[in-house]
Amino acid sequence: MGTGRPVATKLLQLWQRGTAAKPAADSLSEMPRPLIKNLAAAGATGGSVWGTSNVRALEGKRVGKPEPVNIITDLWKEREYDDALQVTGRMENRNIPFSFQDHATHMRLVRISKVEGVAAAENYFHNLPASAKNKYAYGALLHCYCKGIMKDKALLLLKEMEGLGFVCSAWPYNRIMSMYMRIRKPEKILSLVEEMKRQNISLDLFTYNMWMQSYACLDDVEGAERVYHEMIEHNDASLHNWTIYSSLASIYVKAGLTEKAESALKKLESVMKPNEQEAYYHLITLYAGLRNLGEVHRVWASLKAAFRINTNFSYYIMLSTLRRLKDFKGLKTVFEEWRSSCLNYDDKLVMIALSAYLGQDRLEEAEALLTDASEKAKRPFFRGMELFMVYFLRKGQVNQCMEFLKAAVFMSKNGEWTPKGRTINVFLMHFKGRGDVDTANELFNLWKDVGGLKGIAYRLLLNTYAAAGKTDPEMRRMLEQDGIEMDDELEKLLGKVCPSS
Repeated sequence: MGTGRPVATKLLQLWQRGTAAKPAADSLSEMPRPLIKNLAAAGATGGSVWGTSNVRALEGKRVGKPEPVNIITDLWKEREYDDALQVTGRMENRNIPFSFQDHATHMRLVRISKVEGVAAAENYFHNLPASAKNKYAYGALLHCYCKGIMKDKALLLLKEMEGLGFVCSAWPYNRIMSMYMRIRKPEKILSLVEEMKRQNISLDLFTYNMWMQSYACLDDVEGAERVYHEMIEHNDASLHNWTIYSSLASIYVKAGLTEKAESALKKLESVMKPNEQEAYYHLITLYAGLRNLGEVHRVWASLKAAFRINTNFSYYIMLSTLRRLKDFKGLKTVFEEWRSSCLNYDDKLVMIALSAYLGQDRLEEAEALLTDASEKAKRPFFRGMELFMVYFLRKGQVNQCMEFLKAAVFMSKNGEWTPKGRTINVFLMHFKGRGDVDTANELFNLWKDVGGLKGIAYRLLLNTYAAAGKTDPEMRRMLEQDGIEMDDELEKLLGKVCPSS
């Protein structure tokens, strides 16, 4: 079994040699598109994101609408909201063709809402000329209201859209339904559906799914089944999509109706297309909900056979499922398969394997994986180190935990690492009620300079001093000097550690 110190020391040595200093991606995104690579290159050299996408226009050559629109869409998908807004603004300033329908289609209003807030989006909308305030612009503003959970404004805008004749499809109602689900008001969806029927607005696949889910949230399985049968009676091919069977199966899984769930999953599999990757994800997740490990592995084999290259996200779904089902042998096999063939090394997949190894007390394997991941990522693997801190602390091996903590603090440059809330809670729970003043002081000195942890460090220190019955007349002055905001708990602890004379 490892000791903690050799691995923590090795990680420090890797970092000091510079092999772990280069930032790397820490997401489930796949190989970036060529466009995103070019935009990233512009950012790396300090250039404008617009400079890459519009270079031909700057040279006086014609640039059509599709390329900039695709750029905005790609940036939006990458969650580069500021850059997306910058490109859109430049398009307008340079009079590049970009119709008012495109404003809504490509979510100009939504981007403004995301970057500058809903009030800015409202202002942009109100300043549009009357001819531009079409159903697309109204729809985009409705989307902003619903995403911002601005219920009253969303409902008023929907009524206004109805009066203008802009509600000619299920889309606006679907946005309202999504909002109601987010605020846990599924019963409101039932009345919305009735309103749609009164207005002779056809329900689409999304509407039926939301309607079924609303009944599921109300624990009304029979209601969900009625919705399904109504949909089937329409005999509309566009509604016979795998997602409806996924919704039905999830309702049955939640209700513990195993046979009905399995029947729905078989129907899902019969209507899905072989190239619909997301359908495989739903099958894996729902079979896991039924604790059917055999079917999970069967669907995984089908997924791999259907695609020449499997994405990191596919592996993430499978590894997360196997960890949840406690299939350690299967998890190890799938992880090693990914590890030997991956194009992008993904920390999130490593984290699943690390937590599984530590959960099985396979410390040497976990340590080897952590070292390997740090070398491949070419930067400190802080989240992985946190797993070891928590592992050792829960085992009561405080010294080994502190070695990893010291290494993480030492490698954290410019405050790039702050422990997760759950990691902090484990430390707080461990030291609460214990009188280990020396270790608490050591931890305090490490944490006080980590961004946002100074107040928590004082709380931990005061708890430890109080448990040990130790006083410190300087403690109140230290808290005031560091500008720590006091609450009732801190005041009570401080009264024990630094009693008034």
